[in-house]
Amino acid sequence: MSKKWLVALVIVFWGLAGPVVARTKTDALRGELLYSTHCIGCHNAQLHWRDRKAARNWASLKAEVERWQKTSGLGWREEDVSDVARYLNAVYYRFPEPEPDGASTAEAAAPALPR
Repeated sequence: MSKKWLVALVIVFWGLAGPVVARTKTDALRGELLYSTHCIGCHNAQLHWRDRKAARNWASLKAEVERWQKTSGLGWREEDVSDVARYLNAVYYRFPEPEPDGASTAEAAAPALPR
């Protein structure tokens, strides 16, 4: 009887993981599309690899994306900003991201520390 429950649990968790993986891939593709459409004209890879980059953690990266989309008058939603930040983070920065439920608000409130 316990083997059947174990198999059932594995199937349920496997089914739940699919939408999360699909959403993450979709977010990354949306972020890449938004960045390549609206940002790459002024930004190149050197901007993200320079010594004096403004992004020092996940919160500051997201804040920079938010700041520049406002400066450019793009009118992005929170979801758009997050998708572009996730794309940049995956390609250039590799900062640890907060939990999806927004549990890590302390990092968002903390200023970026110089390296």
